[in-house]
Amino acid sequence: MLLLIVSCGKNNDANFTLKGSIKGLKKGVVYLQKEGDSTIIDLDSMAISGQPEFTLKTNLEEPILLYLKLFKNDGDEHYIPFFADKGVTEVKTTLKNFNFDAEIKGSKQQELLNEYTKVMSKFNNQNLDIIEASFLAKKDNDSTAVDSLNKASEVLFKRKYSYTIQFALNNRDNIIAPYLALYEIPSANPIYVDSVYNGLTEEIKNSFYGKKLGKVINNRKNEE
Repeated sequence: MLLLIVSCGKNNDANFTLKGSIKGLKKGVVYLQKEGDSTIIDLDSMAISGQPEFTLKTNLEEPILLYLKLFKNDGDEHYIPFFADKGVTEVKTTLKNFNFDAEIKGSKQQELLNEYTKVMSKFNNQNLDIIEASFLAKKDNDSTAVDSLNKASEVLFKRKYSYTIQFALNNRDNIIAPYLALYEIPSANPIYVDSVYNGLTEEIKNSFYGKKLGKVINNRKNEE
């Protein structure tokens, strides 16, 4: 009885709901998770037995990247990262391609992340084409083609970094900006990372990822 009261109280306090559906899943457990200081923290979970739909809830203080984890006892890790904010987020995917088939609708941060990853996937596809062409050129001992493809790879890499930096600068009033600077361009020229941080609004600087980015920059400067 006490457990029932506690459970109901937790759901009443929740200001975030994840509604999901995994086509083809008959049995498993889904978890709502976030990163802790040194480990992954489970926020909510639900056992799946026959039904593909599920609902997970938690309480959020601000927008943050969360993870939908699927455990189906196959020895593999199955995760879908997404940006959560107060309200409702919907995730639809399939058991066969859990990560790649995910369609996520919800927060403004997730909309921007979807926009960003869509462009990144095009860059990644171009990179795969270059890798394949380079492999064939090496097989044919075509050094001229190999050199040309290496230069094309370098140009593509710079274009990816440039796009990420510009995307962050264009969205300086959104938490996606410090997040990208932290996780997508950590090895970029410090000048560009600093420019992203300095361009953030005060509200975003004081957010979880804004504070984290500021700490990284300060640690780097102290080591110089």
